[in-house]
Amino acid sequence: MIDDNAAYTALKSRDPRFDGIFYVGVTSTGIYCRPICPVKVPKRENCLFFENAGAAEKAAFRPCLRCRPELAPGHAPVDHAHRLANLIMLRMDEGLADEGAGLEDIATQFGLSSRQLRRIVQQELGVSPIELIQTRRLLLAKQLLTDTRLPVIEIAFASGFSSLRRFNDAFSRHYRMPPTRLRKEAASHPGGMHATDTSTLQLGYRPPYDWQSMLKFLATRAIHEVEFVTADTYARTIRLGNHTGWIRVSHAPAKNALQVVFTHSLTPVLPALLGRLRHMFDLTARPDLISAHLMQDATLKKSVLQNPGLRVPGAFDGFELAVRAVLGQQITVQAATKIACRYAEAFGEKIETPFPELTRLTPQAQEVSRATIDDIARLGIIRTRAACIIGLAEAFRSGALKLDPGAHPETTIAQLVSLPGIGPWTAHYIAMRALRWPDAFPKEDIAVRNNLGGVTAKQAEDLSQPWRPWRSYAVMHVWNRPVTK
Repeated sequence: MIDDNAAYTALKSRDPRFDGIFYVGVTSTGIYCRPICPVKVPKRENCLFFENAGAAEKAAFRPCLRCRPELAPGHAPVDHAHRLANLIMLRMDEGLADEGAGLEDIATQFGLSSRQLRRIVQQELGVSPIELIQTRRLLLAKQLLTDTRLPVIEIAFASGFSSLRRFNDAFSRHYRMPPTRLRKEAASHPGGMHATDTSTLQLGYRPPYDWQSMLKFLATRAIHEVEFVTADTYARTIRLGNHTGWIRVSHAPAKNALQVVFTHSLTPVLPALLGRLRHMFDLTARPDLISAHLMQDATLKKSVLQNPGLRVPGAFDGFELAVRAVLGQQITVQAATKIACRYAEAFGEKIETPFPELTRLTPQAQEVSRATIDDIARLGIIRTRAACIIGLAEAFRSGALKLDPGAHPETTIAQLVSLPGIGPWTAHYIAMRALRWPDAFPKEDIAVRNNLGGVTAKQAEDLSQPWRPWRSYAVMHVWNRPVTK
């Protein structure tokens, strides 16, 4: 449970990542809410904070009728409508059409019937899940029509429509114009499009954005043949379902956006691809709120003033990141990167790209789970760590472990720590990057402790309290340079 001052800061941000972590009781109204409630933020002196809805009700607060605390994560099988809508989008995107995921499958993941799921979303947002999904598809189609040369029929399928007729009908009804009117170019690309062709899209962010720090962080941890980082770009191979290809990301500061070049082999899974990239590059962060809070602490003020656009690098693939974290235990970043490259070479599938630096796909949990301890140990990985990687792969493959943004951080951290060979440092690091948890704090990390003046883990934990609920961002500042009080 974060302290009251940190909880109030999180309340003001309305960041959905804190939903279900705490509740706020408003003494002036006698009502308790979730931190994502759309009502006006109450004054600090009128707020009391609780770990769960039961504690708020015991203190004689009654539940808000707008944010409905009974639907918060961890206290019901589903989330708040906005959070649920995002998770529905994620599940639909990640379902990948060729795997046949549908609304019934999504409802099962939340422990609901499809009828319950439809009713909850309809009550909260006034639209059905299908209408939410269609809006998302049309917005993506609009971007593809405007920014790429893809033929209209490929855009229709890439946006999630099952036929060109349905796409044309939905687009015309929604925008009152045919799709072709939005095209920047009048004619399709001559000669047709091929899977090796590429298009470019923009992903916006709230400025400032420290692109060079992001690249530096990713470069020192890049997996050879899977990732490639230059002075101004990040590139990697991609596997989403049965679709493979590559992407290259660069910075467009004049447009407050990142430019993503992607192969057309990935257009069928484009929503999933773009969603993962938004998480990986932390594009939805609010640097104004985060920096304003962190610079109140003298320990971080200088660093925040010098790097107000510092972001928390996410993970494109949760399993890849988790294995990389395990390999990094008790050794340097450079040593861990070398071992990770040997691991990728042993278990990653080959792929052809135009770049000699990108020749392999990241290893999959299914493949790694079939390996023996000897198979992994011969790569220079100690046997206990090899056993840990196999256990991690088995948990991920079976679905028992979810390493996606939106997963409950406390539950997932506990799951990770229960696996042999994974300690609190590794679990918090994974939560920080794969789960996108903004308040993760790997207090055992030697670099954090050294840069804070050679403190113990307990002292680091104490020092971090004023940084809550943005300790993941504070960690990035501490890692960047030693801090002084």
